[in-house]
Amino acid sequence: MINANDLRRGKVFQLDSAPCIVIDVSFQSPTARGGNTLVKTKYRNLITGQVLNSSFKSGDRMDEADFVRRKGQFLYASGDQGVFMDQENYEQYELSGDLYDEIKGYLLEGGEVTLGVFNDQVVTLEVPQVIELSVTETAPAIKNATATAQTKEAILETGISIQVPGYLESGEKIKVDTRECRFVSRA
Repeated sequence: MINANDLRRGKVFQLDSAPCIVIDVSFQSPTARGGNTLVKTKYRNLITGQVLNSSFKSGDRMDEADFVRRKGQFLYASGDQGVFMDQENYEQYELSGDLYDEIKGYLLEGGEVTLGVFNDQVVTLEVPQVIELSVTETAPAIKNATATAQTKEAILETGISIQVPGYLESGEKIKVDTRECRFVSRA
């Protein structure tokens, strides 16, 4: 059992027999004496994908979901789906839809992923927070770009487009923050 006070971003719990992952949580202290602290939670139902908001009292308890995170590997893309392998048992999963579409711009063949498994079914798919990608296309380097904070658009090897500093050139490897889709540094 999980106490409502223990809910944090990324924590998985079970509500109405469905696994849910916490997206955001805030604690509201009572204004009257003897009142319970409210735990306001925004979470995603991992089966339906629906995002919901609920308030729990600080003493409320919910079941722990039979949810495990496993190391995985992106093998290849096939049409509008990706094929992933669980590195513990070498089982392969073909995933498509929102689960795959949200992260496909950060995937290279052989790339590391985290598979979230519930009842032998992959329900979440995560890439590392920072990954290295090559710049395939960008405008020529801007003179004095290091002196000013000028940015320009760059297309990366996976096809995604991000803003990068003006001094970068095609062919350079960079680190990209996958949560915010932004340039972090040179690799």
